[in-house]
Amino acid sequence: MKVSYLNDGFFSRLETLALNLRANLAGFFGGKHLVRTYGQTVEFADYREYMLGDDIRRIDWNLYSRFEKYFLKLFTDERQMHTQIFLDCSASMGREDPNKAAYAVGVAAALGFLSVHNMDKVSFKLMKEDRCEDPFGVIVGKNTFFKTMRTLEALEFDDDVNISKAVQNCPNAGSNDGLSVIISDFFTEYDWKKAIDYLTYKKRQVLLIQVLTPDEVDPAYDGRVNLIDAESADLMDARNMKMRITRSMRLAYDEAMKDFIEDISSFCASRDAGFITVRTDNPIEKMLFSELLKVGVMA
Repeated sequence: MKVSYLNDGFFSRLETLALNLRANLAGFFGGKHLVRTYGQTVEFADYREYMLGDDIRRIDWNLYSRFEKYFLKLFTDERQMHTQIFLDCSASMGREDPNKAAYAVGVAAALGFLSVHNMDKVSFKLMKEDRCEDPFGVIVGKNTFFKTMRTLEALEFDDDVNISKAVQNCPNAGSNDGLSVIISDFFTEYDWKKAIDYLTYKKRQVLLIQVLTPDEVDPAYDGRVNLIDAESADLMDARNMKMRITRSMRLAYDEAMKDFIEDISSFCASRDAGFITVRTDNPIEKMLFSELLKVGVMA
């Protein structure tokens, strides 16, 4: 049965939130993100002395009458951010668990909605094998955004994904113009870290959202089981195995999962990228309110 989080109630609960950038932004004018440069808004910021070539229309003549010097009025600058959402469409993200797939799509849609709600642009990059599909292009405005939701809900999760190659092969990556979000479980044999290096090289703020199910975090398996890799089409694949789950193996799994998450967290910290892990049994709104606030992406 197809699961969906995307409804009017879900989006209405997000309207009080806004995405936040830590770094300066070189995007287009017309957004809501204040930057450290001066611009053309109506909000006064500071004065500076007139220099040859400045626009004389910005001279404050009241100050000239007092000091007999020319001073320019400076105003704050607001830019439009481009949010890129890279969604892992591999089999482990939902072929066997429609709830996980729906949750990942819900997270992507929530971040996309926050972008257009705050006058920003958003694009959904669907990572499949070693490529990125961009079926909607750059989305501006809520009307266009909601038209894409039915297609996003119908996504199929299959095969494997090389995150690094998919991101690096993505056209129109942009530079210093916003936020890049990668949504994945990061259960892959490929080196995903090159994708982070590539995006930081492009001077984009980076956020990794790891989506895990309760069974992946704390599996309840016991006794003899058949473990089948979701991304393996061959039942004879070496990744598939029959085994007997013991208490010591469950403890070893817990330690391995902690090390796995810590490795992602440490690498992201070294690249000044944000990272959060979310479980599909926690409401998406709670993740946005709490976890993203902690990493400074939500305001």
